[in-house]
Amino acid sequence: MIGVVGIVVVFVMVFGGYLVAGGKFGIILHAAPFEMMIIGGAAIGAFLISNDISTIKQTFKGLGRVFKGPRWKPDDYRDLLCLLFTLIRLARQNPVALEEHIEAPAESDIFRRYPRILADPEAVSLIGDTLRSASMNYDDPHQVEEVLEKRMEAHQHHALLPSHALQTMADGLPALGIVAAVLGVIKTMASIDQPPEILGKMIGGALVGTFLGVFLAYGFVGPFATRLRDVTEEDAHFYQLIREVLVANLHNHAANICIEVGRQNTPSHNRPGFGDLEEALKATRQDAA
Repeated sequence: MIGVVGIVVVFVMVFGGYLVAGGKFGIILHAAPFEMMIIGGAAIGAFLISNDISTIKQTFKGLGRVFKGPRWKPDDYRDLLCLLFTLIRLARQNPVALEEHIEAPAESDIFRRYPRILADPEAVSLIGDTLRSASMNYDDPHQVEEVLEKRMEAHQHHALLPSHALQTMADGLPALGIVAAVLGVIKTMASIDQPPEILGKMIGGALVGTFLGVFLAYGFVGPFATRLRDVTEEDAHFYQLIREVLVANLHNHAANICIEVGRQNTPSHNRPGFGDLEEALKATRQDAA
């Protein structure tokens, strides 16, 4: 909702200020379709040239996240801690029984309690691979932490590609606006024998190209890229929490301590309260019993 409010504010302030200053919309409305065809078409073409099909799909999908915000909510962080707590306890009590849950999470009654987490392949894979490594004598906490860090860096780099693509487009829009303006000037020079009032309108129409390039870059595409980057980085905390808890588990800390490490490393606005988490863990124990 706040994103929609921002868009409305941009339009009202820019065009409202223009009207209050005595500006007329006639020239803008006449030139805008042609200038948008040049600027928008060139921007989209450049976007298609500079990105692969995967990044293009991710970018269009990511535009919705600009308005929806981060995928993971406070309840998801609490559920993740409960899931990890259950798996850690099971791994210590009956390692053989754990295998069926991490090898086939879609059929696991533990994972199916948390459908939003189960629906995320990266989270499920990260949990399963790390727990599996402990059963393969690959349990040096520092080594595992390093492997997880590299894996998460690679995942984060891939996840940030859409925001980088949008930012590149935003950086190019002012220049494309100048291209449209230059073409308008060329058109005007071809009609240099026309009266001043005609030339004035043609020059004004050419300048609409420069205006639109800068307006789109700094009013919309640039902020979209920034917001998408922030949302992506916010969601990365979810995977970092998995790393913190499971590395603490490899240090052989008590299950409750591992979960508290994760809780403390959760961003403050998503961090479950100590009492609330204890109640959730208590319910988890009762379900397991």
